[in-house]
Amino acid sequence: MGHVRIALWAGVIGITPGMVSAQSGEQASVLSASLRTHLRNEEFVAITAVAGLPIGVRDGLKSLFASPTLELAEPGAEFQATDAIMKPNLPARRLILAGCSADHCLVYYERGGIAHTQYIVVFQSTKAGAKFEWGGSAPSGLATLDELKRAVVSSEVRGKTAYW
Repeated sequence: MGHVRIALWAGVIGITPGMVSAQSGEQASVLSASLRTHLRNEEFVAITAVAGLPIGVRDGLKSLFASPTLELAEPGAEFQATDAIMKPNLPARRLILAGCSADHCLVYYERGGIAHTQYIVVFQSTKAGAKFEWGGSAPSGLATLDELKRAVVSSEVRGKTAYW
Protein backbone atom coordinates (compact mmCIF):
# COMPACT_ATOMS: atom_id res chain seq x y z
CA MET A 1 0.00 0.00 0.00
CA GLY A 2 2.88 2.38 0.75
CA HIS A 3 4.27 1.86 -2.76
CA VAL A 4 0.92 2.81 -4.25
CA ARG A 5 0.84 6.03 -2.20
CA ILE A 6 4.40 6.89 -3.30
CA ALA A 7 3.52 6.23 -6.94
CA LEU A 8 0.42 8.39 -6.66
CA TRP A 9 2.43 11.17 -5.00
CA ALA A 10 5.05 11.02 -7.76
CA GLY A 11 2.27 11.31 -10.33
CA VAL A 12 0.89 14.37 -8.58
CA ILE A 13 4.32 15.99 -8.48
CA GLY A 14 4.76 15.28 -12.18
CA ILE A 15 1.55 17.02 -13.28
CA THR A 16 1.27 19.83 -10.77
CA PRO A 17 3.78 22.31 -12.31
CA GLY A 18 2.09 22.24 -15.70
CA MET A 19 -1.34 22.68 -14.19
CA VAL A 20 -0.21 25.61 -12.07
CA SER A 21 1.59 27.40 -14.89
CA ALA A 22 -1.42 27.04 -17.18
CA GLN A 23 -3.63 28.60 -14.53
CA SER A 24 -1.22 31.38 -13.63
CA GLY A 25 -1.08 32.47 -17.26
CA GLU A 26 -4.84 33.06 -17.20
CA GLN A 27 -4.99 34.94 -13.91
CA ALA A 28 -3.21 38.03 -12.64
CA SER A 29 -0.79 37.09 -9.90
CA VAL A 30 0.07 40.56 -8.63
CA LEU A 31 -2.16 42.71 -6.47
CA SER A 32 -2.81 45.94 -8.33
CA ALA A 33 -1.20 49.09 -6.92
CA SER A 34 -4.58 50.80 -6.53
CA LEU A 35 -6.08 47.87 -4.61
CA ARG A 36 -2.91 47.56 -2.50
CA THR A 37 -3.16 51.23 -1.50
CA HIS A 38 -6.89 50.98 -0.85
CA LEU A 39 -6.50 47.91 1.40
CA ARG A 40 -3.53 49.43 3.23
CA ASN A 41 -5.81 52.31 4.33
CA GLU A 42 -8.82 50.14 5.25
CA GLU A 43 -9.95 49.46 8.82
CA PHE A 44 -10.90 45.79 9.18
CA VAL A 45 -13.09 44.21 11.85
CA ALA A 46 -12.23 40.65 12.91
CA ILE A 47 -14.55 37.85 11.84
CA THR A 48 -14.21 34.91 14.22
CA ALA A 49 -16.66 32.40 12.74
CA VAL A 50 -17.64 31.20 9.27
CA ALA A 51 -21.22 32.36 9.90
CA GLY A 52 -19.85 35.84 10.62
CA LEU A 53 -18.64 36.22 7.03
CA PRO A 54 -21.07 38.19 4.85
CA ILE A 55 -23.37 35.91 2.85
CA GLY A 56 -21.88 37.17 -0.42
CA VAL A 57 -18.39 36.19 0.74
CA ARG A 58 -19.63 32.75 1.80
CA ASP A 59 -21.23 32.35 -1.64
CA GLY A 60 -18.00 33.55 -3.24
CA LEU A 61 -16.01 30.95 -1.31
CA LYS A 62 -18.40 28.20 -2.42
CA SER A 63 -17.87 29.29 -6.00
CA LEU A 64 -14.09 29.47 -5.55
CA PHE A 65 -14.06 26.00 -4.00
CA ALA A 66 -16.42 24.70 -6.73
CA SER A 67 -18.74 23.32 -4.05
CA PRO A 68 -22.52 23.56 -3.62
CA THR A 69 -22.03 23.95 0.14
CA LEU A 70 -19.42 25.87 2.08
CA GLU A 71 -17.26 23.16 3.59
CA LEU A 72 -15.06 25.31 5.79
CA ALA A 73 -14.37 24.36 9.40
CA GLU A 74 -14.45 26.95 12.15
CA PRO A 75 -11.14 28.32 13.48
CA GLY A 76 -9.55 25.72 15.76
CA ALA A 77 -12.06 22.99 14.83
CA GLU A 78 -11.07 19.63 13.38
CA PHE A 79 -10.62 19.43 9.62
CA GLN A 80 -9.00 17.04 7.15
CA ALA A 81 -5.44 18.28 7.75
CA THR A 82 -3.63 15.37 6.05
CA ASP A 83 -4.22 12.92 3.24
CA ALA A 84 -4.82 10.11 5.77
CA ILE A 85 -8.62 10.17 6.02
CA MET A 86 -9.56 9.25 9.57
CA LYS A 87 -12.95 11.01 9.65
CA PRO A 88 -14.40 11.24 6.14
CA ASN A 89 -17.00 13.90 6.96
CA LEU A 90 -14.50 16.57 7.99
CA PRO A 91 -14.06 19.54 5.63
CA ALA A 92 -10.76 19.86 3.79
CA ARG A 93 -10.48 23.56 4.64
CA ARG A 94 -10.51 25.54 7.89
CA LEU A 95 -10.92 29.26 8.50
CA ILE A 96 -7.96 30.71 10.35
CA LEU A 97 -8.73 34.43 10.39
CA ALA A 98 -10.86 36.91 8.49
CA GLY A 99 -11.47 40.61 8.53
CA CYS A 100 -14.01 42.81 6.79
CA SER A 101 -14.17 46.53 6.13
CA ALA A 102 -16.98 48.55 4.61
CA ASP A 103 -16.16 47.24 1.13
CA HIS A 104 -13.63 44.37 1.37
CA CYS A 105 -13.12 41.09 3.17
CA LEU A 106 -9.83 39.29 3.68
CA VAL A 107 -10.16 35.55 4.31
CA TYR A 108 -7.19 33.50 5.54
CA TYR A 109 -7.76 29.76 5.57
CA GLU A 110 -5.86 26.50 5.42
CA ARG A 111 -6.35 23.52 3.18
CA GLY A 112 -5.35 20.04 4.24
CA GLY A 113 -4.45 17.02 2.18
CA ILE A 114 -1.12 15.87 0.79
CA ALA A 115 0.24 19.40 1.05
CA HIS A 116 -1.05 21.42 4.01
CA THR A 117 -1.24 25.01 2.69
CA GLN A 118 -2.59 28.42 3.64
CA TYR A 119 -4.38 30.87 1.35
CA ILE A 120 -5.62 34.44 1.51
CA VAL A 121 -8.46 35.67 -0.68
CA VAL A 122 -9.76 39.20 -1.08
CA PHE A 123 -13.41 39.84 -1.85
CA GLN A 124 -14.97 43.18 -2.69
CA SER A 125 -18.28 43.51 -0.85
CA THR A 126 -21.21 45.35 -2.38
CA LYS A 127 -24.93 45.50 -1.70
CA ALA A 128 -25.37 43.01 -4.56
CA GLY A 129 -22.97 40.48 -3.03
CA ALA A 130 -19.24 39.89 -3.12
CA LYS A 131 -16.75 39.63 -5.96
CA PHE A 132 -13.47 37.73 -5.78
CA GLU A 133 -10.70 40.25 -6.47
CA TRP A 134 -7.43 38.52 -5.70
CA GLY A 135 -5.74 35.85 -3.65
CA GLY A 136 -3.05 33.20 -3.49
CA SER A 137 -0.90 31.01 -1.30
CA ALA A 138 0.08 32.65 1.95
CA PRO A 139 2.63 32.22 4.71
CA SER A 140 1.65 30.13 7.71
CA GLY A 141 1.34 31.47 11.21
CA LEU A 142 -0.52 34.74 10.64
CA ALA A 143 -2.38 35.34 13.91
CA THR A 144 -3.72 38.90 13.87
CA LEU A 145 -5.60 41.20 11.51
CA ASP A 146 -2.50 43.40 11.30
CA GLU A 147 -0.39 40.42 10.17
CA LEU A 148 -3.08 39.38 7.69
CA LYS A 149 -3.33 42.88 6.23
CA ARG A 150 0.48 43.20 6.03
CA ALA A 151 0.71 39.88 4.16
CA VAL A 152 -1.88 41.08 1.63
CA VAL A 153 -0.35 44.50 0.93
CA SER A 154 3.23 43.17 0.85
CA SER A 155 4.64 40.49 -1.42
CA GLU A 156 4.02 37.63 1.02
CA VAL A 157 1.04 36.21 -0.88
CA ARG A 158 2.15 34.41 -4.04
CA GLY A 159 -0.39 35.09 -6.76
CA LYS A 160 -3.42 33.05 -7.61
CA THR A 161 -3.46 29.30 -7.57
CA ALA A 162 -5.38 26.53 -9.30
CA TYR A 163 -5.98 24.73 -6.01
CA TRP A 164 -8.17 26.77 -3.66
